[in-house]
Amino acid sequence: MNAARLYAAGDIRVEEIEIPGPLAPGWVRMKVTAAGICGSDLHNFRTGQWISRSPSVVGHEFAGIVTEAGEGVSGFSVGDTVVADSRFWCGECPACRSGRQNVCIHLGFVGEVCDGGFAEEAVLPARLLVKHDPTLDPAIAAMAEPLAVALHAVRKQVVPAGEPVLVVGCGPIGGLAALLLSHLHDGPVLVADRNHARAGLVAAVSGATVVDLDAASVHAVLGEKVLRHALDATGNIGVLTTVLDLIAGGGSIALVGIAQGHIDLDPNMLVEREVSLIGCHAFAGELPEAVAMLPGLAPVLSRLIDTEIALDELPAAYASLLAGEAQGLKTILRIGRAELGKAER
Repeated sequence: MNAARLYAAGDIRVEEIEIPGPLAPGWVRMKVTAAGICGSDLHNFRTGQWISRSPSVVGHEFAGIVTEAGEGVSGFSVGDTVVADSRFWCGECPACRSGRQNVCIHLGFVGEVCDGGFAEEAVLPARLLVKHDPTLDPAIAAMAEPLAVALHAVRKQVVPAGEPVLVVGCGPIGGLAALLLSHLHDGPVLVADRNHARAGLVAAVSGATVVDLDAASVHAVLGEKVLRHALDATGNIGVLTTVLDLIAGGGSIALVGIAQGHIDLDPNMLVEREVSLIGCHAFAGELPEAVAMLPGLAPVLSRLIDTEIALDELPAAYASLLAGEAQGLKTILRIGRAELGKAER
């Protein structure tokens, strides 16, 4: 079968490999139908930060159709349409036993500690699969994982009713967070991104207002309302410093982006202004809820897809995304459709 494997930082290859072998007890085999490229995929490709095995089939945002269930699997049958949980957790540590698998002390991710979904077939433990509506477009189903990440961040921050909230960074997670806030929160939602086309797209689908990342622009939109809450999906240290200056006392910043570098932070500022920094890592139990949301959000989610590609176009897509050329939020691989592109794009 064809698969995309990461060998080292900057070295990803689409090549023919052996089909995964016999299933271990509790595991499921699936035909992958669609997969999304995540910012963490690009980060790992660029830096090699999380390469723990080489080569490894990458991809952790994907949907598929069950083709075989291993010994001891219950709840899944051949033909079921499923999405994958990205988190490979142990299930035995104190965090897992308390329901916090996203902070498992042995946590790894699909596509890193085990082969992922940028392939024609994939195998995973049944515990990492969630069924989805079989009538759902696989491209939309593949967005369940980032939607769960955004939902976890929105729920963890808990912005009070009526309060404005600023989402910084209109990539997939920031854009989906703004979309969820437009449905789940009754206060003003602001979005900021240096890519004005992406910010405009997110505003169009969510009803948010685009602002520049400065006090004058925020004040021009909010007037007498005070900005106390922001969600940073950029991972940019300079952006976080700016956001810390923008929000008023008694507020919070949810940190969702993957950062590089360190921030020079005076903790007295957090104490004296009662500002909370809220770390948001992956998701806890939100994946089934995100899957249930997909049919209702499908028309909007389809507008956020930048392009659909075949598997052999993945290296070029990585280059384009790293160059900042995407105007939409999500690049989707349609697995097994080698003739995609020219006729459909």
